[in-house]
Amino acid sequence: MLVTTKEMFKKAYDGGYAIGAFNVNNMEIIQGITEAASELKSPVILQVSKGAREYANHTYLVKLVEAAVKLYPDMPIALHLDHGDSFELCKSCIDGGFTSVMIDLSSKSFEENVEGTKKVVEYAHAHGVVVEAELGTLAGIEDEVVVEEGKQSYTDPSMVEEFVQKTNCDSLAIAIGTSHGAYKFKPGTKPQLRFDILEEVSKRIPGFPIVLHGASSVPQDFVKMVNEFGGHMPDAIGVPEDQLRHAAELSVCKINIDSDIRLAMTGNIRKYFAEHPDHFDPRQYLKPARAAVKEMVAHKIKDVLGSANKI
Repeated sequence: MLVTTKEMFKKAYDGGYAIGAFNVNNMEIIQGITEAASELKSPVILQVSKGAREYANHTYLVKLVEAAVKLYPDMPIALHLDHGDSFELCKSCIDGGFTSVMIDLSSKSFEENVEGTKKVVEYAHAHGVVVEAELGTLAGIEDEVVVEEGKQSYTDPSMVEEFVQKTNCDSLAIAIGTSHGAYKFKPGTKPQLRFDILEEVSKRIPGFPIVLHGASSVPQDFVKMVNEFGGHMPDAIGVPEDQLRHAAELSVCKINIDSDIRLAMTGNIRKYFAEHPDHFDPRQYLKPARAAVKEMVAHKIKDVLGSANKI
C-alpha cells in the first residue's frame, strides 16, 4: 500500500529501528528493493531524486512504484522526493502522486530555510503529504547536490527546536558526519559519527523523527569487484554499519542508502560482461544485477536498519 511516512516513523522511533530509503532510477532497482522488503516483511521508502526524475521521467517512476504497490498490497511503501531544491519541484511531486517530499534549503540562511520549508509544508499538508527538511550540510556529491570538502557543517542542536516549530516539518535530516557519494572518507581514517549531536538533538525535540543522508557503507567486496573487472575506485570508503545500527536504535527513523545499490549493480554487470563477452541482451546482465540489489537490501534490512518483521 502507498502511504506517507508518518506511521512508519512513529513505529520505528518507538521500536528502535529505522526505515531504509533507497534511491530508485529504473525497474530492476525497484524490483530488487521491493522483493527483499516483501520477503522480510519490512516497510520501505522508495525515493526519487531530481536527477532520477530527469533521467527516467516522473511518470515512468510513479507507474513502476504503483506496480510494486499492486504486487505487494500489504507492504507499506512511501514514495519520496529526495533533495527537492525548490517549491516548484516539491509541488510537482505532490501533485504527481508522491506521498512524501524533502525540501533541502540547508545551504541557505536559517531564515531562508525556515521560510522556504514552511511554504512547502503548508502546500504538502493541505494535500495529505509529509515533508522532510534539513539543517546542516553534508560533504560529497549526490546528483545535483554538491558540497566541497571543508564546506560541510554539523547541525547546531540549539537551532532544531525553533526550526521544527516554525516550519511544522514532519522529519528532519541532520548532519552528524555522514557524507554523500561513494568517496566519503580518506583511506586510513576511522569514520566516526557525532552521536553527541544526535543525542542533543533528540533531547531538544523528543519523539521527532531524525533522518540520515549520505549513509551508504560502500561495501569493500563490491569496490573490489568493480576494480577487478575494469573499474577504478581505489579510495571509496563509507560509513561503518555498526554506527548506522546504533543510530537506528536512537532517534534516527530513516536512513538513506544509494551508493551501495549502485555499487552492487555495477560490480555485477562488470563481472557478467567479463565472463560473457559475447552476450548483449540487457536481460542477461541486468538479472544478476537485480539479484545483487535484492541481496544488498535484505542485508541492510536485517543487519543495519533492524526493520525486518515490522509489518
